[in-house]
Order: sequence, then C-alpha cells, then structure tokens
Amino acid sequence: MEHSGLIAEALVRLEPISIDDYVSEVLPATFELWGDGRTFERYAEDFRNVAGSAYGRRRPFTLGLRDGGRIVCSCKNYDRELRVATRTLRATGIGAVFTPDAQRGRGFASLMFGAMLDAERAAGRDLAFLYSDIHPAFYERLGFATLPSRLITLRAASLDGSHAGAAPLEAKDWPAVRRCFDAVDRTRAWSFRRTPLVWDWMRSRWNAPPTAGAQSVHLVVRRGRAVIAYVIGRRVLRQDALVIDDFAFDGEEGRAALEPLLRAAAGDLSRVTGWLPPEGARNALPRGSVRARKSAILMVAPLSTAARAWWAENKDAIAHSGADTTWSGDHI
Repeated sequence: MEHSGLIAEALVRLEPISIDDYVSEVLPATFELWGDGRTFERYAEDFRNVAGSAYGRRRPFTLGLRDGGRIVCSCKNYDRELRVATRTLRATGIGAVFTPDAQRGRGFASLMFGAMLDAERAAGRDLAFLYSDIHPAFYERLGFATLPSRLITLRAASLDGSHAGAAPLEAKDWPAVRRCFDAVDRTRAWSFRRTPLVWDWMRSRWNAPPTAGAQSVHLVVRRGRAVIAYVIGRRVLRQDALVIDDFAFDGEEGRAALEPLLRAAAGDLSRVTGWLPPEGARNALPRGSVRARKSAILMVAPLSTAARAWWAENKDAIAHSGADTTWSGDHI
C-alpha cells in the first residue's frame, strides 16, 4: 500500500510479529547484517531458540509495523530489570531494529519507536535501552541518551602466567558461577539484574556452537565446591585474540586468580580483548588499551519519574567513569 511516500498512520500499526512470520519475512533481510558467519539455518535456529525460550515468551519478543500487511519496520523486545540499590526499575531492551531498504526514509522507525515507548510508559515501564549500530543522533532525537561504550585490549604476555588451577566449566558449575558473578555485582550501586531467566538466556547463547574460526573457552577456578573465578569467551584466530564475553571473581583469592585464568584462556593467542567491564571488575584488570566502540553503543531513555531521578543523579558519574556500565552478555 503506497501513500505517496508519506505514512498514513491510521493504516500502520504496532503489533506482535509471530516467530514464523519473523523467520520468513525479517530474517532473510537481516542475515547479511547480523549473520556473523553462521549459515541461514543456524541464524534462524538461534532466533527460534531465544524466542521460544521461557525468557523470550515472557512478553511479545518481536514487534513491528505493518503497512498493507507487509512488515515495514521491526525490532526485538527484551525484558530486563535495573537494580538501583534496593529498588528495582523495570526496563525494556530494544534490539535488532530494522527497516527494509524499500521502506527507508519514510519515518517508519520513528513511528515504531514513538508507539513502543508510549506503550511501555503506559504499561508502567521505567526505562528503555538499546545498543546502537548506527550514529546515535537518530536515537537521541527520540529521547535516548548515549553512554560510554568502549573496548579494552590487553597483551596476553603481560598477564600473570602463574598456575591458577583453571579447569573447564561444567554444567554443575553454573550455580556457583552465578554466585561468583553476584559477588562482583553487589559492589556496584546499580546494574542490570540477572534473574534466573536472564541467566538461562545468556547461558544458551554462550553454549551455542561458535561461529567459523572461533573456539569457545569457558574456564573456572574452583576451591572446593565454590567457583572463585571464571571466564567465558572465544578464541578468535583471525583476531589473534581471546574475546571475553563475561568474567567475575569472588574475594581476594579469586581476584588474584583472574589474570592467570585469562592467560590460560588465551592459550597461544597474543591478545585479550572485550567490552570494557563495569566497576568492580574493571579494577581487577591491568590498564590496557581502551578505545570507543564503533558499534553496540549503549543508549537509555528514562520513561518514569523514578528513572529520570536515577538518570539525573548518575549521568555525570557515568560519563566520567573509567569503567562502562554493562557487560557484553547484556547486548541485545
């Protein structure tokens, strides 16, 4: 349905997109952008696994605009919580925002965001967030603020090479891994909370077969039944680097074990790299080389009075911090 290049808003509506419609209509167009070395079959399977999981079913996972029956703009909708001291703010993560080439420049993305933010605000949500792969100015015009989003790179040879007792992470270790993460997370004034469903979602991504040219590396350091340090990452040969997805430690002994653990995870690769981690974890790493990311730039839009107060109180500290605010596992 054409409208002389303009949107007839009464005929365009925001609605859930079924898993099958998303696979058949959206994924073929986004595969080149976000396939990341996978086959299309694997790309679609990974999507179905998340969308059909308990986490993905909590809310409509895929939303979009239809114009005359066609999907003209779409996104994924992630349910998260922001822990602020003893309070909880309800957060909506918006990912995989996509407009087909033929529909660009007609305002569909702006209309979708306006409708979605209005709906989330009316539903009592406090905050919306996303990770932008385009210039942030588009989202800033919609009310989002840009947060520091950086990468850190370390020389593997500069890390402590002593023996820490690194061992492969086993299925039985996941509850202890979660407790280890919580030990670091408790030191922070605020963070995105990892509920059991969020842990399941992250774990399913980390346990998926790696893409071509990469090798998954999941290591822990145990003391009895406890995990005092862990690292989850990938050895990526073309980068000559261990790419860290997640790590944590518990107590001084765990902190001391972290560098040897990262060195062991890197193997014979020369670099260790990943997102600059949040406070608490950042201080356990050497200074390294830090630079701004060109993609996955974190942006937030406070929707409620409580979230606006949180942002007003914390935005300056966030802007000037030597650590970032989220883990790469939070990426959507």
